[in-house]
Amino acid sequence: MQQYFIYLSVILTVIIFIPLYRVIAGPTLYDRMLGAGTIATKTMVLILIIGFVFARIDMFIDITLAYATLNFIGTIAIAKYLGTRLPRKK
Repeated sequence: MQQYFIYLSVILTVIIFIPLYRVIAGPTLYDRMLGAGTIATKTMVLILIIGFVFARIDMFIDITLAYATLNFIGTIAIAKYLGTRLPRKK
């Protein structure tokens, strides 16, 4: 069963590189944010798979929840920053 999780983590690592292209060459900032969120989501799944491989899923769930919270707060902060516009000087 561990071999299955190792293969799955290698495949997931390769799949992470697909949205990385969107982050690097995205035409707009929103495309880059979407790609970064996708990478973060796949990274959380990868962390959980590592927890299964090391048979310490309880510890890795806590790490994943902290990472998900930071990802959510970061996305909200960036969206709030981009949603507010500074008054223009005339």
